[in-house]
Amino acid sequence: MIHAAAPQTLSDRTVVQIREVLAGRRGGLRSVPLFAGPAVIASIAYVDPGNFATNIQAGAGFGYALLWVVVMANLIAMLFQALSAKLGIVTGSNLAEMCRDRFPAPVRYAAWIVSEIAAMATDLAEFLGGAIGLSLLFHMPLLAGMAVTAVVTYGVLMFEGRGFRPMELIIGAFVAIIGLCYLAEMFIAPVDWGRVGLGAILPSMPDTKALTIAVGIVGATVMPHAVYLHSGLTQHRAPARNDCERGKLVRFSNWECVIALAIAGAVNMAMVIMASAAFHSGHADVAEIQTAYHTLTPLLGGAAAGVFLVSLMASGISASAVGTMAGQMIMQGFVGFRIPIWLRRLVTMLPSFVVVLLGVNATHALVYSQVALSFALPVPMIALVLFTRDRTVMGEFANGRLTDIAAIVGTIVIIVLNVVLLLQAFNVAIPGLLAG
Repeated sequence: MIHAAAPQTLSDRTVVQIREVLAGRRGGLRSVPLFAGPAVIASIAYVDPGNFATNIQAGAGFGYALLWVVVMANLIAMLFQALSAKLGIVTGSNLAEMCRDRFPAPVRYAAWIVSEIAAMATDLAEFLGGAIGLSLLFHMPLLAGMAVTAVVTYGVLMFEGRGFRPMELIIGAFVAIIGLCYLAEMFIAPVDWGRVGLGAILPSMPDTKALTIAVGIVGATVMPHAVYLHSGLTQHRAPARNDCERGKLVRFSNWECVIALAIAGAVNMAMVIMASAAFHSGHADVAEIQTAYHTLTPLLGGAAAGVFLVSLMASGISASAVGTMAGQMIMQGFVGFRIPIWLRRLVTMLPSFVVVLLGVNATHALVYSQVALSFALPVPMIALVLFTRDRTVMGEFANGRLTDIAAIVGTIVIIVLNVVLLLQAFNVAIPGLLAG
């Protein structure tokens, strides 16, 4: 009896085509999209509702002055996402698994606890942002918006069981929606492009309040769960069979990281630019997403406000789904077990319901969740630097000298920002900064 071959899934077909490219039997520009996916999924973490909150406050309160922070954070993000992807490709293990296998138990469990707290802070921002967008767009109570966001996010997560490619395409569509929305905003808002250029390249820190927002921008841009997740997205996607294939996969991955995160960085800059153009002159006190929406309508028209909400809703739903994926991978990597996806979703979204029920200001919760993420960020960054520079782990793919220096400097920048913020929190005078 002849049995028909099982039908190939979209993910199976993608793997077969990637194998043909690696073997040299397929090439050209049509083969490039096959390697796009992991960085696209990771990039959603860089345009999540936490970015909306911090970028609105940055633009409204300080104009274009903090654009350089967005640029710096995005460059650091490109480097660390590329290193994370390389770790998964070369070793076949994700960052959390490497921490489990190579760190002593106390360090491993401490890192896991910090990472779980970061995952909850991440979901607080993402889940609340999607709910705020839904509630404003469809004029429903915030709790109802949260319930709808939970259901839609769970629906998106169901596609994860169908292989990697459907989820990559779905998240890619959300990224495209967010990017197109902010492209439209740039044609509506009255932008001073000369000041944009200066703000992007000339570092300045107006006062200590600006410092808090700057650290929030870093926390919202270079996100711990994205650093962990990227290695998990590449480790089993199309496993390399030799070092030649590993080299090709790493090169494709590096280009994908640069392109995907450049797009995410442009969206982040567009958020600050829009907030600065719309609010800084005359509405500098705009500090909440809801206020930004209601203020945009009379300033730039209902279309601008509606586009803003669509992008916020798309951001919250997609980023919340990706955050849940990352949480699952972190737990499985560090401690070796999984929980049902519905339970993971429930646990990570509970803090959001608590915040709303207690009457905490939603946008303030978003901003300070991003500051919390910035404090958690050195854990995966230090681990990633240690592993990717170790030739016993990476072989010939260990970091070169320049990459090593850049990674170490990036980690130091994050740690210094956190120390300065801690000093500020305890009212320790910081030379060179004006009180905010």
